[in-house]
This record gives sequence, C-alpha cells and structure tokens, in this order.
Amino acid sequence: MNQATVLWQRATGIARQPAFRLGVRDVLGTMPGISAWGLVTGVAMVKSGMPLPLAVFMTLTVYAGSAQLAVLPLLAVGAPLWVLWFTAFCVNLRFVILSTMWRNFFSHLRLRHRLAIGYFSGDVIFVAFSKRYPTTAKQPEQVPYFWGAAISNWLGWQIPSLAGVYLANEIPLSWGLGFAGVLALLGVLYSMLNDRATWVACAVASLAAVAAFALPLKLNILTAIAAAVAVGLLMEQAERRAARLRPLPAVRAPDPAKGEHHPVLPLDETPPHGSEAARAAAQKECA
Repeated sequence: MNQATVLWQRATGIARQPAFRLGVRDVLGTMPGISAWGLVTGVAMVKSGMPLPLAVFMTLTVYAGSAQLAVLPLLAVGAPLWVLWFTAFCVNLRFVILSTMWRNFFSHLRLRHRLAIGYFSGDVIFVAFSKRYPTTAKQPEQVPYFWGAAISNWLGWQIPSLAGVYLANEIPLSWGLGFAGVLALLGVLYSMLNDRATWVACAVASLAAVAAFALPLKLNILTAIAAAVAVGLLMEQAERRAARLRPLPAVRAPDPAKGEHHPVLPLDETPPHGSEAARAAAQKECA
C-alpha cells in the first residue's frame, strides 16, 4: 500500500468522525463574512494591477486575507520590497502566538501533519476551537474537529476569492464591495474580542491607525499593528504576574474515610495559571 493511499484512508476516516461534522457546523455561521472578505480580496488583487495567474497563486499559497489586503495598497504605490515583507510579517505575527497554543493540542502529531495544520489554521478556526475545547487537555476528537472547521473555512475563502479574481473585470466598483469587506472584517473581529487584553489591543490599534494616517506608504497600518501587539503582550504578562501573586488556596487535611493519604487541594479552587506547580508546592509544604 503506497503512501498516497494511506493518507487518503486516514483523511476519509477523519471526515467520517462526528467531531468533523461538528467543526463544520461551528464554522458555518462565519461563512457569509469569510466569503464576502474573500470575494473582495480576489477583486482587489486584480484591480491593483496584479496579473491573473499571480493572483491565483497568491490566494492559494498565502491564504491570509489580512496580509493580502494590507500588502495590495503598498504594491499599487510601488513601495519597496522590504516594506511589503515587513508589513506581511507584522500582520501575520499573531499566528506565531496562535501556533504556541496549537502546540498544546497537536504536538504529538507528525511534523508533516503539524505543517498542514499550520497552513490551514486561521483566526476563526482558533476562536471556534477555543470555545469548544477551553482547556489544554488533549482529546481524540480534537483533530477531526480541527479539520472539519479548517476545510470549511478554506473552501469558504478560496471559492469566493477565486471567483473575485476571475470576475474582477465584470464586477463594477459601484457595488461597494470594499464596504462589504469592511463589514465582513468587523464581524470576524468582533467574534475574537473575548477578553480584556484583546479589547484594549483593538482600541489601541484603532487609535494608532488614525493618529498615524498621514504617514506615507500606508505605514499607519504597521504602526497600529506594532502598538496592538506591544499592548497585548504587556497586558498578558501583567495578568500572569498578577495570577502568580494571588494567595494559594487552602489545603485541607486528608480524609482516611475517602482513602486519602495526602493533603488535598480543592479542585474548584485551583488557580488558573500554574495550577500543577501550585498544587505540588502547597502539598510539599503541608507534608
């Protein structure tokens, strides 16, 4: 049996899992926004002067709408290559952070499988996955769930994006697709605002983008990204330090009637950060 056959059998086995269908269902609600965003990006690539084959190649390989839309205005004004690369790098820097979180769930997979997950992963998929699996405990159904969400998101992006590439000259600008793309981005963005650090980073990015609007070569985009990333990382670090300074929960004495032989830390009072280390330290002190 050759390798292609093995991969096909494994893929069909994953697709038959109930968790795969659950991942598809969880992502379907975002499809209208993702599709509108993809259509706008496809049209924008051709309208900016990019040749059709290159536009098709870009949407299939880059697969990052925010980076594509951020780079296109720079291409149109003839920005230096380093500005293009740096802009795309800053826009996609969040995927470095997301990849560290994916590692908690998929580190046991083979390298080629993890590389495929890295290509297909996205913001919307991560939001849906985090809501379905809020803890970092590995579960067998997580891989089928991811692929159900990822394949749905990929098709929901690529089909409209390719349609926009091929129909760009037939779609008039009077349709206001740019505004539709903005609405789609706002919808996706709102689904990701699930904690205080994200809200603050979003507000800082908005203010920085407006304040630096007069900069040439759309550098206000880079300014907003740098400000948001810096504020988000600082807030996350501050929250972790605050969590470490919280008092440890009380450890009760063991109850022989329950078969307990060591001091017990109540599970409902386990601290959110460093819980295993905190439990071990507390038990060692009481031993």
